[in-house]
Amino acid sequence: MPDSQPVSDQQMLEALCAGHEWAFTAIYDQYWYPLYRAAFHKLGQRHIAEEIVQDIFTRLWNERHNLRTTALNYYLFSAVRFEVIDYIRKAGPRSRYLAYYQAFASQHEHCTEDEVAYNELLHNIDEGLKPFPARTREIFKLSRIESWTVAQIAEFMSISDKTVEYHLGKASKAVREYLNETLLVLLLSLFS
Repeated sequence: MPDSQPVSDQQMLEALCAGHEWAFTAIYDQYWYPLYRAAFHKLGQRHIAEEIVQDIFTRLWNERHNLRTTALNYYLFSAVRFEVIDYIRKAGPRSRYLAYYQAFASQHEHCTEDEVAYNELLHNIDEGLKPFPARTREIFKLSRIESWTVAQIAEFMSISDKTVEYHLGKASKAVREYLNETLLVLLLSLFS
């Protein structure tokens, strides 16, 4: 273990990759609670959040010699995000979208009007996506709401890029048409 001088994330990462236990302990001490807090905030379930974070640290130690990252903070918080999404995905279709919105729909503080408008937009998107299967709806939301790339979605869902693009094309067109119709009805009611 190094002397009492502060150690950077990069130094800890290099020491971890070299197999130094002190580096793993330092990373664990520094990141466990922020990662837990992020997972708990998204899921609202203490034991699941603890399990997710523990799994991430177990994997970090087991795969320490093969890590291909230079940004420890980004790597760990991305791992939490993917684990949370994976947990929600496996939770089953009935609770999936409720948990999805609780986890990601309101990541930033909004004023009341913004919050209402944002929630209404999400509701209208859901309505526009109703005719589609759950997989198409999930692909659309990961792309358009979560800003995932086609490649990320394809890898996450174990499908081809072309399949993702197909689902996005169909869903995007339907949502656009639904939102245009909704806006038209709203404008007509305002000017009647």
